[in-house]
Amino acid sequence: METTPLLRVEGVGKAYYSNVVLKNITFSLEEGRILGVVGENGAGKSTLMNILFGMSVIEKTGGYTGSIFVNGEEVHFRRPKDALNAGIGMVHQEFSLIPGFTVTENILLNRESLNYTVAEEVFGSCLRTLNRPAMTTRAESAIKKLNVDLDGETLIAELPVGHKQFTEIAREIANSSTKILVLDEPTAVLTESEADILLASMRRLADAGIAIIFISHRLNEVLTICDDIVVLRDGEVVLNTPTAQTSVRGMAAAMVGRKVESIAPENNEDTRLIGETLLEVDHLWVDMPGETVRNVNLAIRQGEIFGIGGLAGQGKLGIANGIMGLAPAGGTVRFDGKPLALNQPSAPLAAGISAVSEDRRGVGLLLEESIAWNIIFSAMQNQGKFLKPLAGGLVRVRDEAAICACAQRYIADLEIKCVNELQIVQELSGGNQQKVCLAKAFETNPRLLFVAEPTRGIDVGAKKVVLDTLQRYNREFGMTIVMVSSELEELRSICDRIAITDRGRIAGILPASEPSENFGILMMGTAHEGAQTA
Repeated sequence: METTPLLRVEGVGKAYYSNVVLKNITFSLEEGRILGVVGENGAGKSTLMNILFGMSVIEKTGGYTGSIFVNGEEVHFRRPKDALNAGIGMVHQEFSLIPGFTVTENILLNRESLNYTVAEEVFGSCLRTLNRPAMTTRAESAIKKLNVDLDGETLIAELPVGHKQFTEIAREIANSSTKILVLDEPTAVLTESEADILLASMRRLADAGIAIIFISHRLNEVLTICDDIVVLRDGEVVLNTPTAQTSVRGMAAAMVGRKVESIAPENNEDTRLIGETLLEVDHLWVDMPGETVRNVNLAIRQGEIFGIGGLAGQGKLGIANGIMGLAPAGGTVRFDGKPLALNQPSAPLAAGISAVSEDRRGVGLLLEESIAWNIIFSAMQNQGKFLKPLAGGLVRVRDEAAICACAQRYIADLEIKCVNELQIVQELSGGNQQKVCLAKAFETNPRLLFVAEPTRGIDVGAKKVVLDTLQRYNREFGMTIVMVSSELEELRSICDRIAITDRGRIAGILPASEPSENFGILMMGTAHEGAQTA
C-alpha cells in the first residue's frame, strides 16, 4: 500500500525579481530516510532550503510558486518558527551560535528547563530560574546521540570549529518535535574522522524515524550515507534517483552537465625555481581558542606552495592567525631576512603578506557591500590603490572606473557567478563568496599568501577553479602560497611540501609525493623523530 511521504515538494519555483533561481522542483522524502541534495554553487540548493525553512528573504522577495506538503498537509511557512513548529529543524552552513554562552545553553536556547517559584504566582513567569541540572541532562542526551566528546560547560568561543558544528546539530536533535532535519554542508568544517562520526550519527537518527536532507559537496559521503539523491543544476532537478543507481562520477556529471575527470590542477611541466627561505618561524606559540600553537618551527622557501594539514583543533589554523596578528602570539618570525612584528595586523600586510581566512563571512568579507568594493578594499586601504588625485593632489577620490574594471577582470578570471560587479556579496553562494575572498587577497599582490580552507563548502567544479588559480598565481607571478586545509588529498594535489600539526606542534614535514599513509601516521602522533623535517 502506498504511504504518504513525510515531505513532498511539488513544482516549486523561485525568482529574485528577473533572476529565476528555481524551476519546477519536485521530490519527496519518506520517514527514516536520508536524501542527498547536491549541485554546484548557485544551483539553487540554499534557496530551496530557505523556502522549506520559511526564511524571511523568501517572503520579502515575492514568495515562491508550487506547493510543499508535510505529512500530506500543505504548508506555507512565512518564518522559521512556523517550520520548527511543524517539526523541521535546520543546521545552516554558517554558524548561528552565541559565543559567550556555553554548549548546553546554546543547545537549549529558547527551550530551557525552568524552576517553578511561588513568586511567579504574583509576578508572572519572568521570575522563573533555570533548572541547570535538568538542562545538563537534556544537553548530554542530545550530545550522546552524536557520539562525540563535547563538554556542555565549555563556552562556544573556546571551541574549535568542528565542535561548533556538532553543537549546532545537537541543538536541533534536542528538540523532541523534530521530524525532518536539514543539514547544510555539515561536514565541510569537519576532519575525516569527525565526519565519519557524524555520518554514523545520521544513520542512527534515521533509524529512529527522523527524515534527513543532507546537502554536501563531498560526493563520496553522499553516496555512502544517503538512501536517495537529488541533483540540481541551474535551478532544476536533473537527477532524482536511489543511491544504488548512481555513482560519484554520475553525480558530478549531472551537477556540471559534462564529464568530470578530476578536481586536481593540470600537472603542467614545472619550470619553477624554488628559492631561499622566505619565511622563517622559530618557537612560535599562538593563543587561539581551539587551535592553540605551542612550539612551531618552519622554514618556507620562496616560490613554493607549502601545505599545513592536521586534525581539527591541533593548531594548523592558529599558525597563520598568529603570524597575521589575529591572535595573541609569541616567538620569532622573520620574513625575507627581516624580523616581523607579532600582534600587529598591519605589520605582515606592510611586509607583503596577505591571508584568506577560514571564516569568510565573519572575517573575510563585507557582506553588505558590493563584489567590487570587497575586492579592492584591502588594496585601497593598505596600499592607496584605486585613488586618483584632484585639485593638484590636495584630495584623492575613488577611481570608480578602475574599481569596476578590476572587479570585472576577477569575475571572469575566477568564474564568479553573479549579476555584475555591483551585486551585494551577501547574495552570492558560498563558493562564489570564497572566490571574492581570493580576488581580494590577489589584488594586494602579496609575496606570500596564507589561504585557509580555500575549498571548504564549495562544489567540485568550483574547487578545481580555486586550486587551478592558486597554482597559476604561484607559477606565473612567483607568489609563495601557504595552504592550510583539512583536505589532505587537495594538499597533496597542489603543494610541494606538507607539514602536519599535532597538539600544537609540527609532527613532521614531508614532500607531497609521499604516500597518504605516511601523513596519516603523522596525524596520529606516532611518527618517528626522523620525520620532523623535509
